[in-house]
Amino acid sequence: QICLHSLDPLPMQGPELGVQPDDIEAPGIEQEPKQEVLENRNVVVQQVHIDGLGRTKEDLLTYEIADVFRAKSLIDVMKKSHEARQKLLRLGIFRKVEVLIDTSRGALPNGLDVTFEVTELRRLTGSYNTMVGNNEGSMVLGLKLPNALGRAEKLTFQFSYGTKETSYEMHFHVTSFFSISQQQQGVFPLISFPQFPMWKTSQTLKWEGVWRELGCLARTPSFAIRKESGHTLKSSLSHAMVIDTRNSSILPRRGGLLRIHQELAGFTGGDVSFLKEDFEIQLNKSLFWDSVLSASLWSGLVLPIGDKPTSIADRFYLGGPTSIRGFSMYSVGPQSEGDYLGGEAYWAGGLHLYTPLPFRPAKGGFGDLFRTHFFLNAGNLCNLNYGEGPKAHLKKLAECVRWSYGLGVLLRLGNIARLELNYCIPMGVQSGDRICDGVQFGAGIRFL
Repeated sequence: QICLHSLDPLPMQGPELGVQPDDIEAPGIEQEPKQEVLENRNVVVQQVHIDGLGRTKEDLLTYEIADVFRAKSLIDVMKKSHEARQKLLRLGIFRKVEVLIDTSRGALPNGLDVTFEVTELRRLTGSYNTMVGNNEGSMVLGLKLPNALGRAEKLTFQFSYGTKETSYEMHFHVTSFFSISQQQQGVFPLISFPQFPMWKTSQTLKWEGVWRELGCLARTPSFAIRKESGHTLKSSLSHAMVIDTRNSSILPRRGGLLRIHQELAGFTGGDVSFLKEDFEIQLNKSLFWDSVLSASLWSGLVLPIGDKPTSIADRFYLGGPTSIRGFSMYSVGPQSEGDYLGGEAYWAGGLHLYTPLPFRPAKGGFGDLFRTHFFLNAGNLCNLNYGEGPKAHLKKLAECVRWSYGLGVLLRLGNIARLELNYCIPMGVQSGDRICDGVQFGAGIRFL
C-alpha cells in the first residue's frame, strides 16, 4: 500500500510525497511493481471520501469534487485533488482541508481512493476590530454563524461605530454570495445576486431599500439643509461591474482598473427617483528605479426622474485628501451659507509618481512600506440644467476647474489601507471653497 500526501506549494500539512518508512517492505515482493503501475500507467479513481463532516450536507460538496473522478494519471489525480481542496476551502465553511491519496482495496490493480479530511468551522464566532475608511475611522463588532443550515449559508451581524456614522448590518449569505443585509440607522435590506466571474471581471446586481434620516448637527444650518431635513425612503436597483488586473488594490505597481456603477431608484417604490451613473479608471506602469507612474479618472452623473430634484444624500461630493488634495473634505462645488450641498455631475483626474524612499538601507525591509509621492490632481463638481444639452453640460464641467499639486510620503498598511502625509498647493480656488494649503494628512482605501 502506498500513502501519498500533498507536495504542492499549497498550504497543506503532512509528510512529503513518497513511501512512508512504515510501509517499506523487503525487496523482492510486490511493492516495486505496484509503484511502477501507479507512476507509469493510467489509474482509475474508484472512491472519494469526505471525512469529518458534521452539520454540512454531503450533496453540497458533490460538484466541488466531481473533477477528481475524471483524472487519468497519478499526477492528474494529485492536481485535481488540490483543485478540489481549494474549492472546498473557498466555500468558507472549513477551517482545514487535507488530502490523502491511497491505493484502492477494490478489484482494479490501478485503482485509487481519494480522501478529504475536513475540519468544520465553529458554529458561532465573534470579532472585534478597527477600520480605516476614507479619512475616517470606526470600531466594528461582529458575530458570525458560518454554515448555519449545512449548505454553506452564513449569517453575520455587524455593529459599526465611527467618527462620521453609526450603522447596524445583518447579512444572510446563501450558497455562493446571495445576501440580505440591514444597516444605516434603521431598515436597510439589501439583496445581492450571485457574482459572475469572467476573466478578471466581476459583476453584481442588487436591490437596495434604505430608510434615511437627515438631521442637522449645527445650531444654525443653512435653509437648503433645513429644507431637506427629515426622512426619505430609497428603493433602487443597481448594477456594478469591475475589471481589475492590478497586482495590489492599495499601492499597485502594474495593471489597470475599470469600475462602472449604475443605479435606478424609484421604480420599485420609495419617495426618491433618479438615475445614477459613475465610473472609475486607473492605469499603473512600472518605471526605472522601482518607480511607478499611475493615472486615474473618476466621473459621475445623477439625473432626477420626475418633478422632484435630487436629494443631498444622493449627490456626488469632491475634495479632500483622498480625492483632490489641497482642498478640505467634500468642500468643492455648490454650497449655501457654508454648507456644501454636493453636485449632480463631476469629474476628477490624477497623475501620480511613486518612488522608493531615498537612501533606504536595503530592499525587502520596513522601508519598502513607504513611498515618496508626487501628484497632480484636478476636477470639478456642479449642478446641471438638463434642458441645455450635453455640450452645455461639458462646458460647465470644464469651467472653474480646481487643481492642486504637491509631494509627500505614504505608508502602505498591508493590502488594507494606506496613509498619506502630503504638502499640497491648491490652485483654481473658487469662492466658497475651503482649502488646506500646506500639510494635509489622509487615510483611506480608495484614492484618486
